[in-house]
Amino acid sequence: MSKAIALTIAGSDSGGGAGIQTDLKTFAALNAYGTSVITALTAQNTKGVHGIHAVPHDFVKSQIDAVLSDIRVKAVKTGMLAEAAIIETVAERLRYYRMDKLVVDPVMVAESGDRLLEESAIEALRTKLIPQALIVTPNLAEAGELLGRQLETVDEMIAAARDLYSLGPRHVLVKGGHLPGEEKIDIFFDGKTIHRLAEKKIDTVHTHGTGCTYAAAITAYLAHGLAPLAAVQKAKVFITEAIKHGVAVGEGYGPTDPMGSLWEELNNYRAKCAGKD
Repeated sequence: MSKAIALTIAGSDSGGGAGIQTDLKTFAALNAYGTSVITALTAQNTKGVHGIHAVPHDFVKSQIDAVLSDIRVKAVKTGMLAEAAIIETVAERLRYYRMDKLVVDPVMVAESGDRLLEESAIEALRTKLIPQALIVTPNLAEAGELLGRQLETVDEMIAAARDLYSLGPRHVLVKGGHLPGEEKIDIFFDGKTIHRLAEKKIDTVHTHGTGCTYAAAITAYLAHGLAPLAAVQKAKVFITEAIKHGVAVGEGYGPTDPMGSLWEELNNYRAKCAGKD
């Protein structure tokens, strides 16, 4: 039986709550073997991003080639890509290797508000990478930047999903986590049908890395062979649980915990076994 293998192409979060670090945790939690290409180093903690060092695009290319020339990756996600040259390199190499299960998380701004993508690179993201995506997963702010307008309602999210679809991706997921209300609604569009995915709001500030974890979960499920809608539906449940188990580390916004449900299940099992003694 072949192993579900996933690749994340993203930045490193020194605080451990987003980017490469949470992607690999998510892959592991969902029984997918994780590989990685690092596009940028960040000096980052729960309070913000204190520095960014982009990896030279030719070395990003070398990392992609090293992984994809040897390891049979089933699905890929992109996260923080930092600058246009990296976006163009990633798009070209993924096209060369014919990676058709691509999840593009158009990371632009951190939870703290710090910018993670040069404004000059947005056009490259819009025209070079997003058209190759099986699924693109912007939040409200990212969708707004890609389309040049603000999104403030579910109806506007639906219109945005249709407009983003016209950029070329085969599926669009517009995430509504920043909208007010007791339900957190995401909009998934497959070119024909609008699907609403809703979960109850969780009252917590520990949401750092939410977008990365969500996109990584979708990627892991795709690597396991699920269809796009099923992968997104299961990932929506997974990210809700990860937020529920958010970790209160540091003095700012703590991260989601992709391993939280597994540890809870294990601890419950241990307690149950101990009670039998």
